[in-house]
Amino acid sequence: MIVVRYADDIVVGFEHQADALRFWDELRQRLEQFGLELHAEKTRLLEFGRHAAARRRDRGLGRPQTFVFLGFTFICGTSQRGGFVLQRKTRADRMRAKLQEIKVQLRRHMHAPIPEQGRWLRGVVTGYVAYHAVPTNRRALMTFRFQVVERWCRVLRRRSQKRRLTWQRMRQIANAWLPTPRILHPWPSQRFAVTHPR
Repeated sequence: MIVVRYADDIVVGFEHQADALRFWDELRQRLEQFGLELHAEKTRLLEFGRHAAARRRDRGLGRPQTFVFLGFTFICGTSQRGGFVLQRKTRADRMRAKLQEIKVQLRRHMHAPIPEQGRWLRGVVTGYVAYHAVPTNRRALMTFRFQVVERWCRVLRRRSQKRRLTWQRMRQIANAWLPTPRILHPWPSQRFAVTHPR
């Protein structure tokens, strides 16, 4: 059994479906004793993990379902060697919401000097990447940075009446102020690896 919990969000993994069903039923009963109930839309039982894809294929079903937890979509993926890999991708709706927030703030500070805008955006991108920089999520991080640069470019072009800002010049500005995303949180096998002198 695997339990991952944050505040009132929880993901519980079992090897056998019967154990999962029994846990679900007992948890529901336990919560009812305190006048609480499981969220009907968020609570579900799904087949997930190392053997989920093969088992579903044998039964003539589609790909394993995904689930969302703490801002990530969890996917049963395949490594380059063809083995199982747990993939985590930033939730698309959360990324869109963050980019919309950045767009509004950029328009509000359209006429601020570029260094001031750059310092603010560096903080935003650094903070976003610090949370989302997990293995298998690099493409989403690069997309986020590109979208931020694109929105910044549009704002700078709108304020300039004399000459058009080229994309090449915009890339130079972005590279001067915005960090390039990299994976900051390695796999647990790497993070907790211990080497002994023996």
